[in-house]
Amino acid sequence: MTDPVVFDNQPVGVEIQPGEKKYWCRCGKSRSQPYCDGSHRGTDFAPLEFTVEKGGRYFLCQCKQTKNPPYCDGSHKGLEKG
Repeated sequence: MTDPVVFDNQPVGVEIQPGEKKYWCRCGKSRSQPYCDGSHRGTDFAPLEFTVEKGGRYFLCQCKQTKNPPYCDGSHKGLEKG
């Protein structure tokens, strides 16, 4: 598997409703970040399907290095956009 593209070196805040199904981009190539637009086709990547129990504002990873996907864990610190 190749490394994902660092789309941005900061998280993005998004509003998510409880039970709403989302697909987080793992490859970093999607133009609809932080969500998948199918740009991973032909790679080893697949989007991460997730839902939240409690609606609200969530900070999703855009560097694709988080150890807690799809949520930002600070792994972006010191990374450059790719």
